[in-house]
Amino acid sequence: MGENVIILGLGLLFMIIGVILLFSGHGEERWYYDRLARKRDLREFVTHDPERPEPGSLRTGGWIALAVGLVIIGVWVFFGAG
Repeated sequence: MGENVIILGLGLLFMIIGVILLFSGHGEERWYYDRLARKRDLREFVTHDPERPEPGSLRTGGWIALAVGLVIIGVWVFFGAG
């Protein structure tokens, strides 16, 4: 029973981390472009040059963490819960 709880907790931890990364990536992207919109020179805002990979990276990491969490919980349900 204790091993099942640990695996379930690990899956939930990955899912929580994934949601946090998704929200932080979205918030960072919004903050960055809101800050750019206040500037007079909007070249970077319009052309997205140079590209900032951080918000996209956070969202990608969030999706990966959510997928890992779902796989861990799915394996637990399929093999361990019964």
